[in-house]
Amino acid sequence: MSNTQTMTYVRVGAVLEEAGVVAPEKVRQVLAEYAQWANDPLRPYEVACALESFGIALSIHADDVDYLEPGYTYLLERAAELTGGAVTVGKVRLVEGDRSPDGASRDDTLEFERNGIAVAVPAEHFSDEYYDHLAATEAIDALNPGGDDARTFRYVDFPREKHGVYDTIVALVTPEQATALERGLGLVLR
Repeated sequence: MSNTQTMTYVRVGAVLEEAGVVAPEKVRQVLAEYAQWANDPLRPYEVACALESFGIALSIHADDVDYLEPGYTYLLERAAELTGGAVTVGKVRLVEGDRSPDGASRDDTLEFERNGIAVAVPAEHFSDEYYDHLAATEAIDALNPGGDDARTFRYVDFPREKHGVYDTIVALVTPEQATALERGLGLVLR
């Protein structure tokens, strides 16, 4: 059952703190930073984006980016930062592949090292200015800490408005935390 309370930064912070996802100090810091808007109602997408403000998620930009390879590097480095040092990323590069017969897309490979071990993710690009969101989420998924750390990167879904353009949001949480966020924030984490 989802929560029917009005979502605000204050409410998001309370849910994150109660679920043990974010320390009380971090909640206070974010609420101080967003004090002017802390009690303003948030739409579902804004609730998902707020997770990034609280330091447990990152967004994969839906609009154009200046350069793909540095963009992917930034995404993977940010994801590694969320693990708190459990995972390192290095040597990120985008290897350009062949164009499709109609020239509409290019089959590339996103290569990087995770804790010194090579990882390769296929990526299809229709432009040099837009991420392949499936490839980006697969690459970020490869950065799950593993071992005794139960946190995994999860796709954050939310009710969408017609004709909206949305960044892809991924959050690093345990299964129990994901359940708590779903119940408390009305999101779906998968």
